Amino acid sequence: MQLDLNLLTALDALLEEGSVTAAADRLHVTAPAMSRSLGRLRRATGDQILVRTGRTMTPTPYAIAVREQVHELLQQVHGVLAPSRELDLRTLERTFTLRWHDALVAVSGPALLAAVREQAPGVRLRFLAESSTDTPELRRGEVDLEANANRPSASDIRAEQVADTGHVLVVRAEHPFARRKSVTAAAYAAAEHITVSRRGRLTNALDGALAQLGLARRVVVSAPTEAAAFAFVQGSDLLLTAPESTTRAVAARLGLALIPLPLDLPRARVYLSWHQRYDTDPAHTWLRGLARTALTGSPG
Repeated sequence: MQLDLNLLTALDALLEEGSVTAAADRLHVTAPAMSRSLGRLRRATGDQILVRTGRTMTPTPYAIAVREQVHELLQQVHGVLAPSRELDLRTLERTFTLRWHDALVAVSGPALLAAVREQAPGVRLRFLAESSTDTPELRRGEVDLEANANRPSASDIRAEQVADTGHVLVVRAEHPFARRKSVTAAAYAAAEHITVSRRGRLTNALDGALAQLGLARRVVVSAPTEAAAFAFVQGSDLLLTAPESTTRAVAARLGLALIPLPLDLPRARVYLSWHQRYDTDPAHTWLRGLARTALTGSPG
């Protein structure tokens, strides 16, 4: 037999009200319509449900036995089909998986964790390293939130630009360039460089910008993360070109020098990305707000 949830609603009303007319008024239907529902319930259960005793109707033993079960079942259905939008952060128990660029984890991850711990101590965060290939974890539900320089093209992936920044030149404190107020594009190109690429690429948009000036640089090594690149820079005269916002605090802590870049590059953008299935999820919406604040320094 195919289950009609409308019959469950009608049964709950009939058992609560003990009257066809009262049950009809409760559900805003006509009395004949409720009588038809009662007839269908009788055929489905093989029980009379309500029997007339004088001017009133009395529930059968079966109806009395299932009354509480029917009411609880209907409440569960309502909970599934119309979930509460209230979010109790103090009791929220959930683990979020985030795939962020390593520099964003280092710079903004601690602030995000502190905000999460303060508001929802039962929530845990899992930061994953970026893959060397594009992966569909967002679509599969294996990653809740991404943050990096890539704007997804898939129509079911939401993307919000949360920040952008210019680039700076990073060198060790004892580097000859560190004693200068500025560096020419020719001197910059003539030096040896390190790039950051999780795919191991030795060229990027910077080389195109140099080519427009008739210049070329020599990249001697690529590193998979900015943290690794900083280690190379600390122990050599290599030049690292990196986004200023994710570099300044770390460079100061490591004793590295920052120098203005002697050519124009497109600003580095940061996108926050998630699958559309989480658009109306209260907990995910809350986390996105905290992530936006951590990445930009403001809730806007």
